[in-house]
Amino acid sequence: MPDHIIPIEEELSFSRFDLMSEKYPRNTAVLYLGEHFTYKRLKELSERFAGGLQNLGVKKGDKVLLYIPNCIQWVVAYIGIQRAGAILVPVSPIYTSYEIKYMINNSGAQTIICMDTNFGYVKETFASTRLKRAIVTNLVDLLPAWKRSFGLLFDKVPNGRVNYDNKILSFKSILKTPCLKEKIKIDPVNDLSYILYTGGTTGFPKGVPGNHIGSTSYINDVTCDVAGDHLKEGSDVYIAVNPLFHIMALGFFMAVGLNKGNMVVLMPQPQVDAILESIQRYKVRWFLGVPALYRMILENNRVDQYDLSSLTYCFCGGDVLPGKVMNRFKEKYDLPIYQVYGSTEVGHVTYSKIGSDPTSGSIGYPLKSRECIVVDPVTLECVENGKNGELFVTSPYTLKEYYEKPEETGKTYIKVNNKVYCRMGDFVSCKPDGELVYMERSADVIKHKGYRVSASEIEATLQDHPTVINACVIGIPDEKVGERIKAIVVLKEDARGVGGVELIKWCSEHLASYKVPGYVEFRDMLPKSKVGKLLRREVRDDERRKTQKKTQ
Repeated sequence: MPDHIIPIEEELSFSRFDLMSEKYPRNTAVLYLGEHFTYKRLKELSERFAGGLQNLGVKKGDKVLLYIPNCIQWVVAYIGIQRAGAILVPVSPIYTSYEIKYMINNSGAQTIICMDTNFGYVKETFASTRLKRAIVTNLVDLLPAWKRSFGLLFDKVPNGRVNYDNKILSFKSILKTPCLKEKIKIDPVNDLSYILYTGGTTGFPKGVPGNHIGSTSYINDVTCDVAGDHLKEGSDVYIAVNPLFHIMALGFFMAVGLNKGNMVVLMPQPQVDAILESIQRYKVRWFLGVPALYRMILENNRVDQYDLSSLTYCFCGGDVLPGKVMNRFKEKYDLPIYQVYGSTEVGHVTYSKIGSDPTSGSIGYPLKSRECIVVDPVTLECVENGKNGELFVTSPYTLKEYYEKPEETGKTYIKVNNKVYCRMGDFVSCKPDGELVYMERSADVIKHKGYRVSASEIEATLQDHPTVINACVIGIPDEKVGERIKAIVVLKEDARGVGGVELIKWCSEHLASYKVPGYVEFRDMLPKSKVGKLLRREVRDDERRKTQKKTQ
């Protein structure tokens, strides 16, 4: 529970969306694959979905795993799950059965919403988990019949074969049930809204529980203080490109979109030409991307064919934007790229100030609901302005724990001056005016294509291979993807014929594609401390020195 609650207006995750639905019922809330879903229609769909969950026996406090990509069903399910008083557990749709099995068991989820294309992974987990039911959908399920037929006929839409029964149900069948019989009473402070998973230092992902007020606190900051008068209520347009299971994307989606009566152009996949064409067609003003996406836009040889003059406010999160990309974008479009920084544990933390061009390396200024300190990681004493230290963040609204992981909780949530802070693993310096500048990150965290990847999770997967006795995974700086993932492996003495290809294949069978190492190096031993702890930072620094020598 939070230490204390600052008296702000207590809200549920969907309460402001409901207000906008009453105020702008005919406005388009979500534009998805050319289909306009109005606020009135989206609200009704979410109420029907909540009623459908209740009809299936899903009760307040039950966990529902959401295992689908960006689509209108994601939004319907997200709001519907909250209305039913259930707890959302959103995960990447490209996770393998190995990964979702752990998350299902750890969270205790008995209901999963998946695609027909990843249902095979779900099917594999039924026997070894507490799952009672799967709700299966397809990217075009809620589109008009002619659009569905056209897409399937010309193989434009991927689809899988599913045999439905009393445990395997279709998403559309859930929407045929009546709305909730009566409104579920939800406490914004004491009732959980979600459990999000993030990389673990022991090799297993950690569930981060969040209450309703925890997320609405920073969403309100972004809406009111960051965007402020720049955001036009009821008439603005935002394009949602990043995956909604990510806290950065979901928070921005609500802050500038559904909580302000605006239209969100929802992209199922981050395809550059489709994004640029949508910006041109729908006069998009607000945009959020990761560094790799901005680079892809600038390097697209058709970019000049699109009119992007409507773009006004561009933000970047997931990693620090390289100065070269920032400057090239500014030179080409005369637009600054504002930085967003946060984490699963504490939500959105810092933003650049609109109207002031951010400097290279800046991650912005803390939001009102977040308190940041920069400390010496050993003594936990605050360092002077301008000095390098580890970033600690707290908020009276966030829950300061990992779900059923007390040991991990004790490593991450640290008491400093009678307040419990989350140690971010990122090293920054603070300017006199409060602006934070990124310096470096913890050796365990790899930023690959905008994803925050746990090195220890990949190491644990490699060490599950019967021939591997030790592994060290590090990130190698790369302009295009942030960091490339490299695995350094020690094999058993009697291992024969095992190469990098086999180990990469092993990882691809157990991990989402963005976590799979790009290449593997074999060594006889790895550096360890006196107590046997892997010295990952030492390996990483040695690799960086080698890379610098090659480029000199």
